[in-house]
Amino acid sequence: MLNRVRSAVAHLVSSGGAPPPRPKSPDLPNSTSAPPAAPPQAPRSPPARAGSGSAAPAKTVEVRASFSRPTFLQLSPGGLRRADDHAGRAVQSPPDTGRRLPWSTGYAEVINAGKSRHNEDQACCEVVYVEGRRSVSGAPREPSRGQGLCFYYWGLFDGHAGGRAAEMASRLLHRHVREQLKDLVEILQDPSPPPLCLPSTPGAPGSSDSSHLVGPQSCWSSQKEVTHESLVVGAIENAFQLMDEQMARERRGHQVEGGCCALVVVYLLGKVYVANAGDSRAIIVRNGEIIPMSREFTPETERQRLQTLGFLKPELLGGEFTHLEFPRRVQPKELGQRMLYRDQNMTGWAYKKIELEDLRFPLVCGEGKKARMMATIGVTRGLGDHNLRVCSSTLPIKPFLSSFPEVRVYDLTQYEHCPDDVLVLGTDGLWDVTSDCEVAATVDRVLSAYEPNDPSRYTALAQALVLGARGTPRDRGWRLPNNKLGSGDDISVFVIPLGGPGSYS
Repeated sequence: MLNRVRSAVAHLVSSGGAPPPRPKSPDLPNSTSAPPAAPPQAPRSPPARAGSGSAAPAKTVEVRASFSRPTFLQLSPGGLRRADDHAGRAVQSPPDTGRRLPWSTGYAEVINAGKSRHNEDQACCEVVYVEGRRSVSGAPREPSRGQGLCFYYWGLFDGHAGGRAAEMASRLLHRHVREQLKDLVEILQDPSPPPLCLPSTPGAPGSSDSSHLVGPQSCWSSQKEVTHESLVVGAIENAFQLMDEQMARERRGHQVEGGCCALVVVYLLGKVYVANAGDSRAIIVRNGEIIPMSREFTPETERQRLQTLGFLKPELLGGEFTHLEFPRRVQPKELGQRMLYRDQNMTGWAYKKIELEDLRFPLVCGEGKKARMMATIGVTRGLGDHNLRVCSSTLPIKPFLSSFPEVRVYDLTQYEHCPDDVLVLGTDGLWDVTSDCEVAATVDRVLSAYEPNDPSRYTALAQALVLGARGTPRDRGWRLPNNKLGSGDDISVFVIPLGGPGSYS
């Protein structure tokens, strides 16, 4: 049966047929609408295995979801096989067919050197139209595209323990962002301060008269200033949380196991919002200057948050871990001795007398890329991981994993950008072996070799960054020019130009 399904799909692809539609999210509209002027997006590259519509048996759905690549790569079956080849590790980029990604964005990716069966990174690039849900006055809004907003969206999703969480986030997270922005369409286009409350729909819960409720007013004599920018940040933060909640609901029926780091860029009304949950990173290279737009969230960088949670809720540690950190694992023979430690309030170190509970495994251990939380995972923010447990234990890790991103904002209107100014997004496969300065040097070297109005220059830059991090195959694995090990991880890179052809203007 499986062979017949595979043959049918192979025939469908070879005959130019479009792949079947993906199952619709029960909580979201049917599709992401875009303004008429936006170029249509190509269908997602077909998976390497057989597949069919949503009415297919569960076994077929499982096989279909096992491997897919981003829509915009437009990979043929042969291209999918090359993209899945751990030995050759060919760099993949969108075809140079004249229909480019928004802003002439460059993209490149390469599979890992055998770390996992498939490439667990995913990427998304969309132009999304948002139509307001209601007017500020509470009256239903008349459908009109002229009243809506359009935002540009880029996302990198680095999966772990499988690629299905990353694939799901790449399909749905921008829809959650759109839903969160619907209430803000009119507000964001009005220069006056945002209203404190939105009117309730008549008859809806909470719409009853509450004028009889009177409370002390002395502490509310003034109102906090809330900016339009902070409303967009809040919408993105809520979208991440809702995406994580949807993964929790659907992890059984859709077999969404594992999790993913998420790095997202939203351009709206002249500002770039960079949201990061995980260890992917983004930097702006502007006239040779490096501007970090995110930071990594690892057990080291979030030690105090993790320790505080373990201190306030010791039941989450299950009697197996201690929230205190020591330079190394405490030995039973060291009971009663004084050893260096630090708790959730400390940035420095001090000495304490070792007690029996200090023999438990530390909540945070190791350093650098070997740092682990609960001796299991090396990132502390991301989406999914609802089934993740401590090794050889039933203790869940999810309570310590946050789905909330850190959002940084860059105002494009405050600086005159040139065609060589770019925003570089990369999964940790890039940053593990490449410094910010090396990325900036590659930006200068590659872009200077192309004419400023050549839109292919940004794809060439993305490819150069991926090739530089991957290295070349030698007797002892993939090596960089300095003979150090190249990245054996999946590597995905977006290069977004901030000026010149395809710019925000």
